[in-house]
Amino acid sequence: MVQEEKKQIATRLKEYCSQKGSQNKAANSLNGVSSATISKILAGDWETISDEMWRTIAAQTGHDKRGEWNIAETRAYKRMTFLLNSAKSDSLVLAVTGDAGCGKTEAIRTYTQNNRNVYHLCCSEYWNRRVFMSKLLQCMGVDFSGATVSDMMDDIIDNLKKKDTPMVILDEADKLSDQVLYFFISIYNQLEGHCGLILCATNYLEKRIKKGLRSKRKGYEEIYSRLGRKFIELQVINREDVAAVCIANGVTEDEIINAIVADSECDLRRVKRAVWAEQKRAK
Repeated sequence: MVQEEKKQIATRLKEYCSQKGSQNKAANSLNGVSSATISKILAGDWETISDEMWRTIAAQTGHDKRGEWNIAETRAYKRMTFLLNSAKSDSLVLAVTGDAGCGKTEAIRTYTQNNRNVYHLCCSEYWNRRVFMSKLLQCMGVDFSGATVSDMMDDIIDNLKKKDTPMVILDEADKLSDQVLYFFISIYNQLEGHCGLILCATNYLEKRIKKGLRSKRKGYEEIYSRLGRKFIELQVINREDVAAVCIANGVTEDEIINAIVADSECDLRRVKRAVWAEQKRAK
């Protein structure tokens, strides 16, 4: 790995430590990275740091070896950022839905990087209650080794109560099992008015919750009530949004932008790949 990329990773790690609040919390939130390793990197003592460790840190702190990606403030990005600000400052509980590839996760990642006490979890189908809580505690930089499920829940609540305007974002929340979703109720009950909570997903989450309401499924009425009985939908990506992403990242020719728009299928992940390809071709 070249020195220039190591400098970029070290800079990103410094920002990551600042966002987490300390080097120890940053180390607790990263898999396979010790506090001593972080101290060495930030002090410029890189001789004993392996390339594998550099790549481990890069992958978990958001560094992209392809280079800097400039964020374009699409309509969905602006709305998502507004909702994040509102939920954090006023300790709101919100459910936000949007099409896959509309940019909601990009907005969440950027907001999380730039704000303290914001905890972003990208959920998975295999999570049970223990895995969910361990992921949240890890994201918060809290050591949970040896803790029971009850202890972990207490640690989550206690640590969030100590924070100034904390916020927990459950991205791809439609993947969570009912047993894990019930923890959302418990967190809300103990942190109402103190912690912002956002469930973010595709519109499948809304369909699932409303189907559960119709069938009187356990817990769904409570979840729906705590979400304010409302799902906030983000805008679908349009031509202007795609063009803004292209221009922000150096692709300015109308012919190329039109081709990317035509091929995008309103999916910003597809747009990003096309822009990276164009940047590589232009070098």
